[in-house]
Amino acid sequence: RRGATTGSAAGGGEILARDSVVLDGSATTRDAAIDEAGRLLLARGAVDEGYIAAMHEREASVSTYMGSFLAIPHGTNAAKDHIRKSAVSVVRYPQGIDWNGKEVKFVVGVAGVNNEHLHILSSIAKVFTNKEQVARLEAAQSVDEVLELFGKVNA
Repeated sequence: RRGATTGSAAGGGEILARDSVVLDGSATTRDAAIDEAGRLLLARGAVDEGYIAAMHEREASVSTYMGSFLAIPHGTNAAKDHIRKSAVSVVRYPQGIDWNGKEVKFVVGVAGVNNEHLHILSSIAKVFTNKEQVARLEAAQSVDEVLELFGKVNA
């Protein structure tokens, strides 16, 4: 089976898949948004339930708010056993969510096997250091547009 995807991750397709992008998240609080991003990772079989708890644990000790309307919740280092494969989920909140007093419009859930999470986090950070790209993500009308802007995550 050959797909039309360009993901180069060995043997498991892309790190960011179409099913893991939500243009209009339903959560209205930080904790619900972490759950929403975490459940998308769970639905892909990338993590088990314990990883979502570890995402909350990390958030309680250090905020994953990054600036530019972005938060990247991910599990604690101790949560490695809960990760089956590297994956990323993207949830957009057009109305914005209060994240410890900061406004967040993009919640990007990250699960990285071994040290892959470092590569993934830096790819995401690069997308958001570009104001024009952030504006395009805010305006995106389709999952395809979001996938295109996040293309580096799958590279």
